[in-house]
Formats: sequence, C-alpha cells, structure tokens
Amino acid sequence: MTRTTHILFSLFLLTLAACAPKQDTERLVCAEADMQSFPFSGNGLRVVKHQTVTPVPEVEGLEVIETYFVNLGKPVTVRAYELCRTSVVPHDTVVWSLQPSSTSARLDWVLPVTEGFAKQNYLGMNNSDYGGGIPLIDLWQRDGAVAIGLFEPVLRMISMPVSWQRYDNHVTASLRYDLPEPVELATGDTLRCFRAFRYTHHGDYFNALRMFSDYMQSRFDLRMQPSEPEAFEPVWCAWGYERLFTIDEVIGTLDKVAELGFRWVDVDDGYQIAEGDWTTNARFPGGDRDMQRLTDEIHRRGLKAKLWWAPLAADPDTRLAKEHPEMLLLTDEWAREYITWWDSWYLSPVNPATDAYTADLLRMFLSTWNFDGLKIDGQHLNCCLPDYNETSALSSPWDASERMHTYFGKVFDLARAYKPDAVVQVCPCGCAVNYWLLPHINQAVASDPMSSRQVRMKRKAYAAMAPDLAYYGDHVELTDNGDDFASQIGTGAVIGTKFTYPKDNPYVTDGPFLLTPEREALIRKWMRIYRDNDLARGEYLNLYTWGFDYPEAHVIKVQGDDVQGTKDALYYAFYLDPGMPAFDGLLELRGLDPDCTYTAVEYTADTPKQFIVNGADPHIEVSFTRNYLIKLIPQ
Repeated sequence: MTRTTHILFSLFLLTLAACAPKQDTERLVCAEADMQSFPFSGNGLRVVKHQTVTPVPEVEGLEVIETYFVNLGKPVTVRAYELCRTSVVPHDTVVWSLQPSSTSARLDWVLPVTEGFAKQNYLGMNNSDYGGGIPLIDLWQRDGAVAIGLFEPVLRMISMPVSWQRYDNHVTASLRYDLPEPVELATGDTLRCFRAFRYTHHGDYFNALRMFSDYMQSRFDLRMQPSEPEAFEPVWCAWGYERLFTIDEVIGTLDKVAELGFRWVDVDDGYQIAEGDWTTNARFPGGDRDMQRLTDEIHRRGLKAKLWWAPLAADPDTRLAKEHPEMLLLTDEWAREYITWWDSWYLSPVNPATDAYTADLLRMFLSTWNFDGLKIDGQHLNCCLPDYNETSALSSPWDASERMHTYFGKVFDLARAYKPDAVVQVCPCGCAVNYWLLPHINQAVASDPMSSRQVRMKRKAYAAMAPDLAYYGDHVELTDNGDDFASQIGTGAVIGTKFTYPKDNPYVTDGPFLLTPEREALIRKWMRIYRDNDLARGEYLNLYTWGFDYPEAHVIKVQGDDVQGTKDALYYAFYLDPGMPAFDGLLELRGLDPDCTYTAVEYTADTPKQFIVNGADPHIEVSFTRNYLIKLIPQ
C-alpha cells in the first residue's frame, strides 16, 4: 500500500503586542516529519516557499501577501495549507474580535475572546442552511489591532480558526484552506495559495472592514449600489399576521400604516402555493387579480409595496421540483441539498435553467403584480454546497458555492429593468452576510436580530463596508423588549414594525402584535424623531471602540442644508444592554472641534433638555438606564 503524505503549510506567525515586531515562521506537517521549518528537506522531501509581502503605500499598516510553494523533492500529496498564522498577546482578560462566519447558532459577529475560547469560522456550509460570511478576522485591544484575511474575487471556502488555549499567553488566528480534493505535487510542481493580507491598525472592526471593502472595490469589479431615496423610508411588514394572513387584513391595516408615517408595505410569506411554486394559493381565489387588487390598494394610499420571496428553494412536492430536476443542486453523493428551515431542496444558483425560471418570476412579481421592490429572505441565500448536477455545466462544482452571488446580480439587474427605482433587500437571516452579496442590493437589513445589540453591531459593520447603503433595522418587535426604536434610530437605521390593526389574526403563533393605544403613542413619538432628524442618511463616524469604551457608543453626522443655512449636526447614542446597572457619570463626546461651542439637545426625551458643550472640554455628566441619545449643533 502506498503511504499518502499529508502536508499543512503555515505561512507565518505574527506575535503582536500592540504593534510589536512580527516574527515569521513556517511549519510543515507531513507523514515523514512533524512541524519543520521551510525550506524543509529530508527523507527525499524538499519544499521551498516563495513569498512576496507588499506594503500598500496608500493604506498604512496594510501588507498584501502572495505565496506559492515549489516541490523540489519527491512527490507529496497536499491536503491543506494555512495562511497568516497570527498570535496576539493579551494585555487583559479579553481580546475583542470580528469573526464573521455563519452557523445555526446565529452568534454575534463580534465576540470576546477569553481563555479557553475556540471557534473554527468555516465560510462554507456549517449547517444545512448556514454558511458564507466575510473572509477576514480582526483582533483588537485598547492600544492596537491586527486583521488577517483574503483579497480574492469570490468567496473562498476557508476556515478562520480563532483560539485562546488554556494556560497559553496568546490568542491565535489563522486562515486555513482544506483543498476540495488532495493535490499531488510532483517534482517541480508549484502550489499557489490565495492572496492574503495582514492589516495592523487601531480601533475596532469598523476600520478593518472599511479597509477591506475599499480595497476589494478598487481591486476587483465590485461596486456598491447607491440606495434609492425610498430605501430610507420606514417599513410596515404584514408578517405580524404571519403565514395565514388574508388580503382583507392587510388592506384593513393600510390606512393606519399611512397615518403613522410608514411608506413601505412588505407583503410577507404566505401568499404562495409553496416555496418554488410562487403563484398565489387558495386564499387568493382570483389569482393575479387578487394580488393586483392588493398592490392597487397599497398604491392608492401613496405607499409602496415590497414582496417577500425565498428564491433558490423548491419544496419536494412542488411542480418545479418534480418537473425540473435539472435545476436542483446535487451534492458529491448525487443527493439533493436540503434546506431545513423551508423543508425544501436547493436550486443551483449558477444553472441557466434557474436563471430562466427566475426571470419569469420577476416578470410576475414586478410587472403583472406591480410590486415596487423585493424582500429576499432566507439564511440559505448566503452560501451553498458545490453543485455536481451535470446540467449546470460548471467548470468546477465549487462554482456554485463561490459564485452564488452572481445569481443576485442578475436578480438586481432584472428588478431594476422592470422598476428603475426598485428597492432590493436580501435578508440572510441570522448570518454574517456573504460580502459578495452587497454589490447586488440597495438595502441591507439587520436580518432577524437576536437582540438590540445585534441591530447596532450589524449597523456598524454595514456602515464600514458600504457607507451609503440604506440599513433597515428590521421589525422593532425583534429588539430588546420589542420596543427599542432607540437602537435603530440612534445608529442610523431605517425603522420598521409588524403591528396588526385593528386585531390580530387568530392563527398568529408569536404574537400578539396588536397596535394598542400605548404602542401607537410609542410609534408616533419615534416616527416624529425619525422624520425630524434623518439619521438614516447620515454618515457613521467611528469614534468609539467596541468592547473597550463603556457605555457602547455610536456617532452619526448629519449634514446641514446650505440653502436653509442649517449646520452639520453630530448625533451621539449611548447604550446599556439588558441587565447592566444604570450609568451615572461622565460621558466623553469625541470628535468635537476644540475651538467650537455646541448646543446640545436631548432630542429623544419627552421634554428635550438643552445645554451648552464646550468643544475644548467635551464631557457631560448624565444618568440613564437603557439609552441616552443627544444631538450637538455647532453655534
């Protein structure tokens, strides 16, 4: 029996204490010898590393790393390589991190790393519905940070393991790629690795994501879409009535929706026969005419209509699945990939038949039914397994996983062809968004947040990657206590709700969502604040470090109107998570001009208080229990 030689390449080890000098080492793991340095030779093996580390002059602290290995010895079988092995020596009991991968746990994208922590952060499919993410890891402390990641034109199925082994004095992160199939390197063969980067900086994950996104857009054919003005309008979603909603329930709520100031109506899950068969079900006995009646009623009130849709899914008993098996994604075992949440099969995102079927759907949604936009939904949209269906005619089965985003590019272009001002949202429910989706949407979303903290955390991430992209904070009912408009407005998110009126659907399972007088008063208050201040169109300023500045803080700059003579305003928002004790002390208002005096307004208070802040001494003494929002206008 021939013994297979396994190789693990580790490109370098960086020890960072703040910005301490790096120490590069390489490791080789194989059957004949364990953990030797490059170039390795012995027992007939000899592998030489070639590496180029190029500083990027216009981005301080950024190095682009290109590496390949040449086999000068006997043949070896390569199964994996590891890039950018990086160690950070903690100054405290915690190192904060960005770990943007996706699993069914729907964890925070930002996590504290403490002793004993370990997470693999695989960007492929981790659970039946969950995968994808952003190919970088960021680790930061009070006085320094380091990010590692890939600069590649498509999503690569790497792992980004982060760990702090017990009794070690360092946190370790790296980028590991397990080859889909073992690669045998004959004598003289070369293995090229993915293009990696190392970025030393200060602050938190915002700075790493901003650098990454700017570089990606400059290097590859990526461009973030400008958001339509309508993408910043508040949203009412019919999901409060859940899947068994009726046409009359939605229409009966529209007058109240318009009266309260919402401008979008999202018609949600429940109109279709099944996932895959998207024509109307028995509760729309008039078929297309009933759906047209619904959109007509929405438009008659001056509102716009968005349609919920879970593409790339087909229930097993649908006509689509039975009559068009050529669209179904097949795994390496020739099994259909299963979407647990929808009890459906995956459609291949890179199959021409899927494209044609999707084009017909969009014609029905946006032309026949006359919707104005799309609420595209599902955690399965972030990634998929490789597609071995021969009818897909792929150069590699992994094209389905790596180029899944191209499907959404076609959807976006077609939607805008039918409706030039269409708002297209993709909600990768609970997932750390696949970065390559961002150029194909004009509204991001908090995507089923598990807490107000996630609403704020994701807002900061999207503001870094796509500064001009509208960010919808999702239904306020998903925030802490179901009423945290402050976490949406204070961070610059679009507000939304799924209230029902004048009663609930009797089949609602997660409610009630009834618009009570108290809830209506709450919505009226925050709608006025949203309209008067327009933070959602403002510029996010990264002036506070997540995890190390207490309380958690966010700043939005809203430009004044030159015609009206209004001045730029700075909006500060401070937050405490549930269970935290009340804050009573000094807050530092960073970013003020020391030569300027400001009028401060507690603009969300029932009785707004005003006072003067001197930019040379930007500290104020406050007490609050949940949040504190304040506006500063230069005098």
